[in-house]
Amino acid sequence: MQCPNFYTQVPSIQLYDPLSEFLGAVERGEMEISYLDCVKLAGHSCPTVAGAYLMASKGLEALFGTTLPQRGSIKVSMRDAKTQGVTGVICNVISFIVGASDVGGFKGIQGNFSRDNLIAYGTEMSGEVKLTRLDTQESVTLSYDPSCVPADAMMKPLMDKALQGLASPEERNTFGTLWQQRVAEILLNHRQYPKLITISKEDA
Repeated sequence: MQCPNFYTQVPSIQLYDPLSEFLGAVERGEMEISYLDCVKLAGHSCPTVAGAYLMASKGLEALFGTTLPQRGSIKVSMRDAKTQGVTGVICNVISFIVGASDVGGFKGIQGNFSRDNLIAYGTEMSGEVKLTRLDTQESVTLSYDPSCVPADAMMKPLMDKALQGLASPEERNTFGTLWQQRVAEILLNHRQYPKLITISKEDA
């Protein structure tokens, strides 16, 4: 499988997964989730998937510091309804990373390791996404605005031609390259855009 080279340049998210350790799935429960893992989950790479990945990374860092975040012990709350805009896409990526599921998730083993009922939509908050530690009830609220990262001027007309079936193979390839270049800029140079992600932490 061939992918854009920048995927491997995006720092992976390190976590501790007690369920994986208990069942012998991952040695010591030390898990690594990459941007490519999230691309496979979503089926594509775009500014929305990139933003969800960054929000998860920054949110976990704010909540856990240098300690490995414990997967499966974090609640994901979304401000908007599941069907509104890209809310579902963002939540799918973040909940995959932190090991959260809705009512259909893993019910646990004799009261341990449950992953269900850890996702909520339509939650009143100041931001767009809230991550809450179940052990301390500390939470962090995040918002994401990719509009501050400009797209190449040729991307929109090339997209329109491609969607209309009028683009040549070369034009389609150029569109894909330009699209992924913007995603790379978001993921690799996000510190240059202070308005890209806003974050606030709430103590228990």
